[in-house]
Amino acid sequence: MSVTAYQGRSITVRIEPVVLPDGRQIELDVVRHPGASAVVPFETDDVVLLIRQFRHCADGMIWEIPAGKLDGDTPEVCAAKELEEEAGRRAGRLERLGSVWTSPGFTDEVIHLFAAFDLEAIPPRPEEDEIIEVVPTPLAAALEMVWSGELRDAKSALALVHAARHRGMLG
Repeated sequence: MSVTAYQGRSITVRIEPVVLPDGRQIELDVVRHPGASAVVPFETDDVVLLIRQFRHCADGMIWEIPAGKLDGDTPEVCAAKELEEEAGRRAGRLERLGSVWTSPGFTDEVIHLFAAFDLEAIPPRPEEDEIIEVVPTPLAAALEMVWSGELRDAKSALALVHAARHRGMLG
């Protein structure tokens, strides 16, 4: 029988009985998450919008792309909403890039990755806890930030790699 150890605003931590493939039975702590979407906004053919966002768990400002929790929306609706809220852009077109497990050793969170094109500037609507700076960045420079370790957010790094491949920059 599964037991809820903690119920928060964004996650649920459960202690779950598991039968391993070899037949052993164990209990695991599992973080249940509704999933999220992340979007690489293309301002032009070769310029993307990165955001610098305050993240308490990372002890300060980090480089990311717009992203957020599904909250009952489809991944596409979530990506469009987060782009508007965090970057102040409305997408004329969204293209799916893939999806990633964030850390399947302890959570079921899946983040859906998108690229956004044909952007229209609108007023951003950051949430109360969001401190965000939008920074137009050449895609090649954003990739260099990944390779150098300056951009360490996994969802953002992988989304940028997918976007670069989608644009024909990577094999």
